Amino acid sequence: MKRLIIPLLVLLTLPSDVLSSHLNNLRKLIVTSESSMESIELAKYLKDNGVVKYSAYWCPNCLNQSELFGKQAYRELNVVECARDGINSQTQLCIDKKIKGFPTWEINGKLILGVLSLKELSKLTGFKN
Repeated sequence: MKRLIIPLLVLLTLPSDVLSSHLNNLRKLIVTSESSMESIELAKYLKDNGVVKYSAYWCPNCLNQSELFGKQAYRELNVVECARDGINSQTQLCIDKKIKGFPTWEINGKLILGVLSLKELSKLTGFKN
């Protein structure tokens, strides 16, 4: 019993900022590719039409999906961060929506899991360029 109490007392005496230091390490997806005019127009169309991308900053498929749009278009998308330690995390919304994997697109109330080409997204949403 004494072996358990001493480490617990040490832990409780640490400053609270040490215990919560992980909260300062919030992360986000960083997109580096350049956008085409078409991908920017598509991203704006998706946002204007209520399409949502559920994502996690640590997800390689999410990064691949985002790189298809490029950094300028990515900023136009309505992206929900599901990772608890991600910037602007909306984990509870992801749980409520029953998101099973990433990326997941919500299009007209339907959830579609996986990386979609810009052409597939255009077809699914009725975007015409």
